[in-house]
Amino acid sequence: MRIEVWSDVVCPFCYIGKRRLEAAMKEFEQADQVEIDIQFKSFELDPNAPVNSNQTTNEKLAQKYGKSLEEAKEMTANMTQQAAAEGLDFDFDRTIPTNTFDAHRLFQRASEKGIGNKVSEQLFHSYFEAGKHVGDRSVLKEIALEAGLSEEDVKAAFTEEKYAEAVRNDEQEAGQIGVQGVPFFVFNRKFAISGAQPKEVFLQGLQKAYEEEKQAPAFESIGGKDTEVCTDEGCDI
Repeated sequence: MRIEVWSDVVCPFCYIGKRRLEAAMKEFEQADQVEIDIQFKSFELDPNAPVNSNQTTNEKLAQKYGKSLEEAKEMTANMTQQAAAEGLDFDFDRTIPTNTFDAHRLFQRASEKGIGNKVSEQLFHSYFEAGKHVGDRSVLKEIALEAGLSEEDVKAAFTEEKYAEAVRNDEQEAGQIGVQGVPFFVFNRKFAISGAQPKEVFLQGLQKAYEEEKQAPAFESIGGKDTEVCTDEGCDI
């Protein structure tokens, strides 16, 4: 079974959705009868974001939604509570807004080397829980080396055009299949789940993908439409 996941490293619902999918996989009764291959795909929520911002996450949210700083902090506090329910320790006071293109290029190199999922997890953790600047190449290098990539891998990720093209290809593919926000999960190119849906919805997706034929002319949406999803307009907090 193949599950493709379009996400961005600075998307909170992407990390939460990842955990909910993982929880569902642990409860999936047929897990011992099928090999599940999770493939993460690149998606930039804000391709034009600066690498170095002069605003905090809460300040950016306040400006984006026309809220006061205190109201923005209430929004991130709600997100933090949702994350905590999935065992994640978000700290929006430490997150550093940035451009994620280099992070995605690094991820693409990692995927080529067979550890894309591991690097994806490291990037999420670094941004949301460790307060690291995931747009800084020196920080990305540290993350890469810790995950098992080499210095040569890091250099290749930032200098070889094919990794930039791989990011763009993922994003183009997302547009072709109708992805308007992330996270977006596709099961066997037949069933799609948009947003960080409850664990039960992911269980339903796993079961349907297991039972049904793998080929279909179109996606069937499972769960509510665009629930807990991030788009270039922001996150549904």
